[in-house]
Amino acid sequence: MSNILAPIFNAFKIPDLRRKIIITVILVIIFRIAAHIPVSGIDLTGLQQLFASNQFLGLLDIFSGGTLANFSVISLGLNPYINASIIFQLLTMISPKLEALSKEGEMGRQMINQYTRYLTVPLAILQAIGMFVLLKNQGIINVISPLQIASIIIGMTTGTIFLMWIGELITEYGIGNGISLLIFAGIVSRVPIVLTQTASIVDQTQVINILIFIVLGTLTVAGVVFINEGRRQITVSYARRFVSGRNGGTGAQTYLPLRVNQAGVIPIIFAVSLVLVPSFAGSYLASLPNPQLSSLGQTLAANFNPGSVVYNLVYFLLVVGFTFFYTAIIFNPTKVADEIKKYGGFIPGIRPGTQTAAFLNYIMVRITLAGALFLGSIAVLPSLASSVTGIQTLVLGGTGLLIVVSVILDTAKQFESKLIERSYEVFAKR
Repeated sequence: MSNILAPIFNAFKIPDLRRKIIITVILVIIFRIAAHIPVSGIDLTGLQQLFASNQFLGLLDIFSGGTLANFSVISLGLNPYINASIIFQLLTMISPKLEALSKEGEMGRQMINQYTRYLTVPLAILQAIGMFVLLKNQGIINVISPLQIASIIIGMTTGTIFLMWIGELITEYGIGNGISLLIFAGIVSRVPIVLTQTASIVDQTQVINILIFIVLGTLTVAGVVFINEGRRQITVSYARRFVSGRNGGTGAQTYLPLRVNQAGVIPIIFAVSLVLVPSFAGSYLASLPNPQLSSLGQTLAANFNPGSVVYNLVYFLLVVGFTFFYTAIIFNPTKVADEIKKYGGFIPGIRPGTQTAAFLNYIMVRITLAGALFLGSIAVLPSLASSVTGIQTLVLGGTGLLIVVSVILDTAKQFESKLIERSYEVFAKR
């Protein structure tokens, strides 16, 4: 245990790292305090029941850091910023101007980040209006004054900007990615509540089910770490250089790492947004007076219930499809092959150019299939685990689990790199 905690103790001995850790903790505490300041005019009991019965709103609550279910002043959370980031990430792949801007180094990335912030504001306003209308129709919001409505929408938008600012402060002055850490803090903060709810309903007959649930959770975390860290190393060699007829140096050899889970958590976000559309449409049609439309709505609502076989099968297929789609957007074998050829590199046994692109595409399809099947399994795991164990309070949320594990791994790597960097500086001074 002392060996595991040694890096943490050593970090507090280093003034720079100690300051970064303290700043990160303080900013996260500010975020959690703001998460418990509710907006006025809200029926909190009805709101919590609505979120408990709606998986899509539950997903939004994950990305808001648990603030949406409380309808706090930062209830929109970081959803608009995440959507803006995804939009610009996709636009960078298809827009030559944005692609060129992204290759201009730190200045180009800062400009794209600034554009992302600008897009976050209108997205936050639209989402605030949509959330207000949804809760108003559900009878959860009781305010009718235009000034009260405007104050709610402006307050929710300002809360998103405030969280975005805190996240960027953590990224710049703290440790880790600030946006990811805030989402991580929101997910982890709900763990005590979930455990308390589970403990209150536990009896002797459910002890075995809870043990099964714990085993499934442990295996899932191990699988997420294994797939998240999985790489296929492609050897890339560079030819020897000759200067004035003399050997200018031996050819270098490096590796092109291809990740098994190249798309991350994005496919699950896209898939859950689409798979819940039939359920929303079914609920709307079922309330219509037309018997045929009402019957169609009841059929859709029954078949696309989150616990049904049809829902989970469609969900799984959508995740697999979006994984291939998003991977194809962010990884272009032709461009990678051209870059390798441009700098005089080649893959041993493969001719540069077209054959290299075909080889990379062949490898990428194979490892993406493994990643897609894994993401699909993670997505439907909560429903399967609840069906097998009968425990509804503990939920192995695929999206939340991926975020938690990814943030822990990323923060641990940054923490380790800071310690190594510090050790090099001390060694150089000697």
